[in-house]
Amino acid sequence: MIKDALAEAESRMAGAVRALQEDLAAVRTGRASPALAEKVLVDYYGNPTPLIQLATISAPEPRLLTIRPFDPGSIKEIERAIFTSELGLTPSNDGKLIRLSIPPLTEERRHELVKLVRARVEEARVAVRNVRRDVHSDLREFEQEKVISKDDLRRGEEQLQKVTDGFIDQITETSERKESEVLEI
Repeated sequence: MIKDALAEAESRMAGAVRALQEDLAAVRTGRASPALAEKVLVDYYGNPTPLIQLATISAPEPRLLTIRPFDPGSIKEIERAIFTSELGLTPSNDGKLIRLSIPPLTEERRHELVKLVRARVEEARVAVRNVRRDVHSDLREFEQEKVISKDDLRRGEEQLQKVTDGFIDQITETSERKESEVLEI
């Protein structure tokens, strides 16, 4: 019973950490990263489609992304989607390839991005704590239904707290890495 609840907690908490890492990969730093444009939604034949499904995205230089569409006919839609996205980048197109030049970040923009990172990190912490709360209430229900003893409940709570602390530490490490990456000149 307790092991199943803890396994569920670990799985859900790992999902929250994974979601945070994917979320932070899209936050722009001074360097070009293909993850920056992967999730841009392109209106492809009337369907919103992630850019990663329509093109090869690469970073041949530290401040340049290149996007090579699988279907050359979709280059205009891809260009329009990038232009209207919240990336704040202007695409240049040579007919076969789209180039995105990544300008250096201003100090003010760096601090705005750090605030954004911190907000997303706090959301991840809240998600982990919500999982802990849910599993904790499940454990208490088990104890009230006499499925487990008070001692088992206490041990389960301690193990749950250790698992939670481990995932909060992972979130903090991810946050520190991303903040230093954003502030790097």
